[in-house]
Amino acid sequence: MGRVISVSDSTVIARSPQALYAMVSDVTRMGEWSPENRGAVLAEGSGGSGGISVGTVFDGANTRGRVSWTTRCTVTAAEPGREFAFRVHAIGGTKRRVPARIASWQYTFREHDGGTLVTETWTDDRPWHDAAAQAFDYVATGGTTFAAFQRGNIRRTLRNLKAAAESGPSRQGR
Repeated sequence: MGRVISVSDSTVIARSPQALYAMVSDVTRMGEWSPENRGAVLAEGSGGSGGISVGTVFDGANTRGRVSWTTRCTVTAAEPGREFAFRVHAIGGTKRRVPARIASWQYTFREHDGGTLVTETWTDDRPWHDAAAQAFDYVATGGTTFAAFQRGNIRRTLRNLKAAAESGPSRQGR
């Protein structure tokens, strides 16, 4: 049996699809709810006053344990209130990154029972042989596969996003 290359999870959040899309598509804020990501910066010349759109490039800062790295990402879907997605296509330090197919992330937003069903999906884009991926994954995740590891990260991200979205005075724009 081959490796699992895509995992997702969903939760209902008591906010509008537009409000949740605005939170998630602001990549500078992703560190507020992600267990690994510490936020992002738009690449020079990317973005602009029109906000995030397909083709926007950003660099994500990530930490797992004592290891930190930067990823270069490009937005592949930006439909306010419906879908936000990006692919990770380089990894390394802040100055030097190695181009590589790494992963794709997608968030979808659907009205559901007075709130929004938010689904987060991770897809492994590495063109690696299963045995090589499994060996790397075991070391990089501390003993599991990336699919299992990301399933846990997605659950935590959605739980943290829900808590942030449903709490306090930032609930305007329901």
